[in-house]
Formats: sequence, C-alpha cells, structure tokens
Amino acid sequence: MFDSIRKHTKVTMALLFLLIVPSFILFGLDGYNRSREQGTVVASVDGKDIIQSEWDRAHQNEVDRLRASMPSLDPKLLDSPEARYATLERLVRDRVIVAAADQSKLTTSDQRLARELQENPEIAALRKPDGTLDMERYRQLLGSQGMTPEMFEARVRSDLSTRQVLVGVAGTGFSAKSVADAALNAYFEKREVQLARFNTADFAAKLSPTDADLEQFYKANENLFQAPEQATIEYVVLDVDTVKKNITINEQDLKGYYEQNVQRLSGAEERRASHILINSPKTAPAAERQAAKAKAVELLALVKKSPDSFADVARKNSQDSGSAPNGGDLDFFARGAMVKPFEDAAFALKKGDISDVVESDFGYHIIKLTDIKAPKQRSFEEMKPELEAELKKQQAQKKFSETAEAFTNGVYEQSDSLKPVADRLKLDIKTAAGLTRTPPQGAAGVLASPKFLNAIFASDATEKKRNTEAIEVAPNLLVSGRVTQYTPARTMPLAEVKERVRQRWLAVRGAEAARKEGAAKLAAWKASPAAAVLSEAVLVSRDAPQKLPAQLVDAALRTDASALPAFAGVDLGAQGYAIVKVSKVVPREAPAEAAARQDRNQYSQWWTSAESLAYYNTLKERFKTEIKVARPAPGKIGAAEAVTQ
Repeated sequence: MFDSIRKHTKVTMALLFLLIVPSFILFGLDGYNRSREQGTVVASVDGKDIIQSEWDRAHQNEVDRLRASMPSLDPKLLDSPEARYATLERLVRDRVIVAAADQSKLTTSDQRLARELQENPEIAALRKPDGTLDMERYRQLLGSQGMTPEMFEARVRSDLSTRQVLVGVAGTGFSAKSVADAALNAYFEKREVQLARFNTADFAAKLSPTDADLEQFYKANENLFQAPEQATIEYVVLDVDTVKKNITINEQDLKGYYEQNVQRLSGAEERRASHILINSPKTAPAAERQAAKAKAVELLALVKKSPDSFADVARKNSQDSGSAPNGGDLDFFARGAMVKPFEDAAFALKKGDISDVVESDFGYHIIKLTDIKAPKQRSFEEMKPELEAELKKQQAQKKFSETAEAFTNGVYEQSDSLKPVADRLKLDIKTAAGLTRTPPQGAAGVLASPKFLNAIFASDATEKKRNTEAIEVAPNLLVSGRVTQYTPARTMPLAEVKERVRQRWLAVRGAEAARKEGAAKLAAWKASPAAAVLSEAVLVSRDAPQKLPAQLVDAALRTDASALPAFAGVDLGAQGYAIVKVSKVVPREAPAEAAARQDRNQYSQWWTSAESLAYYNTLKERFKTEIKVARPAPGKIGAAEAVTQ
C-alpha cells in the first residue's frame, strides 16, 4: 500500500490538497470569523468594527510607552476609565484618518519616504563616518521596539499618507487681524477683585472625629486604604556578558589573532609638528585670501632660508593664538586629529622637514615636522589579557542570537520552572521580594522595566505560576521571571491605617464645612455688599494671575460684569471655598507691535486647531463613526483623595 503511495506522490498530494483546502475554507476561516465575532464591538468606522481585544491591545501599547518614558508613573492612573477611553478615541481617530486617506487615494512616494527617514535624528545618529547607514544598529534599534525595518518603513509611509488628510486645513488656517484683536482684548482684560478664603485646614482644626466616625468613613472608602499587590519572584537574565563568561579561547586562536592585528592593537604612529598659520577662512573674499597666501609664501621663504628660526617666526607671525606663544608647537597627534590637508602634509614629511604652503579651511599653514613617535610593538604575552577580552566580546556578540533563541524556547517549553534553562545556559537564578507594578524610586536594571513588571503581574504568571515569555528590556538583554508567591491587593486593617483615615476624614469634613460657610456668606454678602469682609483689592488677568489659583482667576474673569460690584463663589475642592468680588473692569493695555503679532499668531493657531477639530468631526460623520462605549463621567478628585496627593 505504502509503495503505491510513494510511486504516485504527485497524485496523492493533489488529492490531499483538494480535500484539505476546502475544509480550511469552510471551517478554518469560519472558525476565525466566529472567534472574531465573539469579541465585543466597542466602535465602528466606515462599516468596520473595532473590537474589545483591539482596544485592550492598543491601550497596553500606550501604557508600555508611557511607563517606559516615565517609570515612576502610577499604573492606576493609566488604567483609569478615562485613560482607557482616551485610548479608544485615539484608535477611532486613527481609523477615521486612514479611511479618509484611502478614499482620497493619498499615497507616499519612495522619494518622500527616503527624505523622511534621512531627517529622522535617531536614524541619522546611526550613520557611519562615510555617510552610509549602519544596518546592524538600525535593526537593533527597531528590534528593541518590536519592529523590523520593513514594518517600521511601512508605518512611516502610512503616517505620511494619513498626515496629508488634515494638512489642507491645518496648513491653511488664518484669522483676520480685527477678529483676533477683539477676541484677545476680551481674553486678556484685567479685573479688580477682592477675595475671602474659607480654608479646609481652618475648619478641620475645629473638628474632633469619634472612633465611630472613623470606622464609618473607613468602611465607606475602603478603596482608599488598599495595599498594592505584591509578588516574590525568581528570574534569569541573559546578556552578552553572561554569554561571554561561558566562552573559552584557546592559545592558538589568540596567537593567530595577535599576528593578524598586532599593528592595529599596538597603536597608531604619532607625529609632532609646529606650524605658522595665516588666518583666511574659505568664506573670505578672494582678494583677502590672496593677500593671506602671499604673506604665507613670504614667511615660507624666510624659514626655508633659516630653518632654526621657525619657532621665532611662529611666535611673531602665526595667527594661531593657541600655539604661537609656544613657537607654533602642536605636540604629538595621530591621524584623524587634524584637518585632512594638514594631516596629509604632516604625515608626508620627514623629521626636520618644512612643508610648502598648505591651504585648509582655516587659512594657510607652514608646517615643520619636529618628531615622530613610532608605535611600540607589544609582545604577545603583554597583550594576551586584552586579546582574550576582545576575542571573547566578538564571539559573544555572534553567539548571543543563537543563545537568545535557546533561552526564548526554553522558558516557554518548560514554563513551570526556570531551572532547566538556567542549567542548560549556565545562568544564575536570582530572586526578588516585595515587587509591585510600580518600581521603587531609584530602581535600575530589569526590575525597573515596565515591560517585565507588566508580564510578572499578568494573570498567566500570578495565577498559573508560569514563566513569563523572554522579554527584551534593552538591546541584547533578555529576562524571564516566575512568580513564586503572590499577594493580591488588599484592604489594610483599620488599626493599621487609623491615622490616615483620620487625616482623610478631617480633609473631607473640613472641606464640607468650608463650602457650607462660604455659601452662606456669599448669599449674605450679595444681599448686603457693605457687610463683606474681603482682602485688599488686586488687579488680575489671565497673563498676570497674581499667584492666585487658576479657579479663582477664571471665576473672576467669567463673572458677569454688567452690574458691578458682582460676587461669585468658587469651590476649591480639597482646599475649601472662596468668594470673589469683582469691582472694576480694566481694558487690556495695547501691547507692543512685536508682542501683538505674536499674540495674533497664537490666536491663529488656536483657531486653526478648532477648524481641524471641526473637519475631523465632519469626517467622523462621513464615515459613520460610532463609539459604542459610554464616556466615563468626568473624574473629580474629592478632598479624601486629594489630601495625600
């Protein structure tokens, strides 16, 4: 039977193809579609859905990006409903812009892409001295961000295409001078105000909570007294130094490397020279350069006639203020230290020789070679330690990728322990206790990596105690960890946090009392302005707030000034309450013309931003954009939360 199959291999493969492919089409793709349909739809753009998993992935990427740039950022802030909704809005915006670019058939040429990449400062820093791109470092840079060069360039091309969607509006916005001046005059007008402050601390000082008050507050606000989740872990790190420790170099290889590189490793030849410089930069007029050259030729004839007078001539005539006092002496230098024309001339001379006039970007030089320091050829025994270190480093770099693959596969295939991969690759298993999602102040290394900490506190690691995947926390630095003990976030006992509860209770109740007293005074003073007890009058504006809180300044400038004096109450949240009395409106002083132009430009930018937003909203309607998740209620930090912030 099997002989028959072997004799008719092509026929058998064709039959299998006919049987398998339709099955995949009918069941595999259908299964994939069903799997996708199971994801909750959170938004739709142009008839295409955005599902929950896409939103989660986009938000995780945003969290990783922010924590990488700000390691001390509290992860709870990033995982708030408001932060997650902002990510969804950005995701929707990106889809709307892509849909608009596709509809308008906006594309990016290869030439435009090349120009954008050339102007990227991070990529420019990877260029070699000859101007070519160091492709190995380029791949490493992108690999640390989880991308290949092809993926990165496709993303840049897409970004350039979509950027064209809004540039027609953003690049052509303007505002008329009369309109800008009218708006700016109103925005920057000044108002004379008096204040009355009702500070939380003053009212809190009069309060004395009972144990029952504290217990009631504690039970109603248990979320404020949480101890963060913690983990004790073991982890293994793979880097080039670890690979290097396991490399042994034999004597024969060392000797061969020595013989091939002895000249390079012994150092470069150095030369000592003195020079006479007549300054004349290349940008100088032709007549000036000609005069400088004539002066140099005249001095050359002088020192050629009397070589021993070179130092004296340099002191009196050289325009290099650094070397002239020393008779033109430049001390020893190797190749690459001087400009090319000077270097070529100096390294072509014999000891004691004087060059012809040498032209450089600085002017005209006369060079005298005073000494040559040939590199001392060091013996094999002298160089053996550094030869071994250099060879080990080279071999470790080459071997790292191979070892990294074994590391990555090992921590995944035997996910219940790190010992097998540690034994196989001769790695140390390290431990850390009391780990939280936020690294402590001053933390460094892998334990300060947001990517690694996120993996450690993922459910797969905390609940199933599996190894994390191999995570690249830096170029050529991989880590994998395993949770050995996990403590979920918990509410701390009242006895343990009683003083914190008391401080928060005082903050909340003090702010409530301040608001109550302030509101009562506001009503009384509106009825009888003469009874108001207020501070000295000050003149405030948006550009001169007089160190007052922004809420107070905003309230003063928004108060209806049609009937003065006017009173307004301002809730300062955790800080208490304030009353503002507006007595006078002072028109904005006419700014200097330069300042006025700057203000109008700023206003024009604001106006253009508003137009861009309006255009984007039009695109949302055109592509039938719908966010199916309710926007979170505006977060308001109360006194209880704010007291410790």
